[in-house]
Amino acid sequence: MENLNRYFDLFDQSCTSEQAFEELVSLFSDDIVFVLNGHEKQGIENWKLFVKMVFKENADIKHMFEGWKAVEGTDMFETPWAVCGKRAFGSVFTQTGKDIAKLDKNGKISYLENLPDDTNMFDTYKN
Repeated sequence: MENLNRYFDLFDQSCTSEQAFEELVSLFSDDIVFVLNGHEKQGIENWKLFVKMVFKENADIKHMFEGWKAVEGTDMFETPWAVCGKRAFGSVFTQTGKDIAKLDKNGKISYLENLPDDTNMFDTYKN
């Protein structure tokens, strides 16, 4: 659970800190499966590309989350979240949604699904 609890803070700090980015990457298994609004990607290299895309498009972001809770009858965890940010070209935004995650036997995040309330949030990352 420690890796899940560190995830959002490290993600936000990674916008301006290479060290935080390296720590963020270390939370994930090499064969991470992540789903962005229904579009599945695999592998740590694709995860890194996604994070870098987020920070290319945004000058700053800040997440808040309620806390990870076990999903009854599964090996998954979930949390509602909210994010506010400033895009690279200056406009501000807010977004809400839910993340669903799974940890491997070493406590690394092996699955992460991001379900934003705005279904167009990750349109630029479908390919």
